[in-house]
Amino acid sequence: MNREAPDILSPEFAADPYPAYRVLRDDFPLLHHEATQSYVISRHEDVERAFKDPVFTTDNYDWQLEPVHGRTILQMSGREHAVRRALVAPAFRGNTLEQSFLPVIERNARELIDAFRGRGSADLVADFATRFPVNVIADMLGLDRADHDRFHRWYTAIIGFLGNLAQDPDVVEAGLRTRDEFAAYLLPIIRERRTAPGDDLLSTLCAAEIDGTRMSDEDIKAFCSLLLTAGGETTDKAITSLVHNLLRHPEQLAAVRADHTLIPRAFAETLRHTPPVHMIMRQAGEDVTIGGGLVPKGATLTCLIGAAGRDERRYADPDVFDIHRTDLSATTAFSAAADHLAFALGRHFCVGALLAKAEVEVGVGQLLDSLPDLAVEPGTEPREQGVYTRGLDALPVRFTPAG
Repeated sequence: MNREAPDILSPEFAADPYPAYRVLRDDFPLLHHEATQSYVISRHEDVERAFKDPVFTTDNYDWQLEPVHGRTILQMSGREHAVRRALVAPAFRGNTLEQSFLPVIERNARELIDAFRGRGSADLVADFATRFPVNVIADMLGLDRADHDRFHRWYTAIIGFLGNLAQDPDVVEAGLRTRDEFAAYLLPIIRERRTAPGDDLLSTLCAAEIDGTRMSDEDIKAFCSLLLTAGGETTDKAITSLVHNLLRHPEQLAAVRADHTLIPRAFAETLRHTPPVHMIMRQAGEDVTIGGGLVPKGATLTCLIGAAGRDERRYADPDVFDIHRTDLSATTAFSAAADHLAFALGRHFCVGALLAKAEVEVGVGQLLDSLPDLAVEPGTEPREQGVYTRGLDALPVRFTPAG
């Protein structure tokens, strides 16, 4: 090896991780990172195995998630996990998603776009993407959308806690404070829905029962915290990354404008090429060989999704954004059989994948229909930021104002 191992905490990595990902895949497929006390893997086959092989557990979430969310389904295994997942999953697929929540998604996208389409310019991050999924989740749960700013502050603090690889004490304090604020806000609402249920998701979760098992108030609070964080942050970043990718590739943009059924392909390719989540952790349940080396029992494994999606061992021309590529299927992209890794795989495949797909299809479709000459604001150069999660901090655009 004649190259130095990249540091995933360095400013250079934060500015542009993709060259470092290539070095890691080529020369350091298994790297012990001292500062985070974890083993880093970056090749597609290794990250895929870490998500599928039960020897790699989610016990790391006991310290990574539970302090801010409470105990979530991501930490569970066996029957406990199967029952909890069966209690929440029906709300995010099939008729419930189509009949109950698709109108909510459509209404929220339309309201946000109508607020700026007459101006001729917007920042699609601040004016649309950061608000859209949070408003959808608030409406689904039957919460007051007037609390949007609190929701956004809470999920930003929680994401900061999860990605606090440098262990900044201020970030830790903000995350723990958020946990207490969110519990004080939501637990009284949960108790109210138990006695006076409505037709919202929160009431559905309160009433759900399988084989005599129901979710406790704490279970529901933890799931809603996870939903707000994962559903807000990731969909937010995915939408603006997808739009930006299309704006940088005019022929593909034209194809999607002409045929909205290509939006899922554009979404799948965005999840591979510029995923909103770049790292997910797992923990070795026993001594295990992966990436050509040994990871000891109990050690944390940092799985670099952002690197795996650009692995030339798995994808042709991986640095090229191409919605027509033949080595990525849109048909399975939002199921546990996905051939990208952005939603994880195996038993902890993202339960909200179909909700995210619906939000992206509706949101991007309405943006393209409402803003027919959408273009990046001249003189600006949108850039990604973030290490644990990554996306555009702004996407200034221009278009012909609506009449």
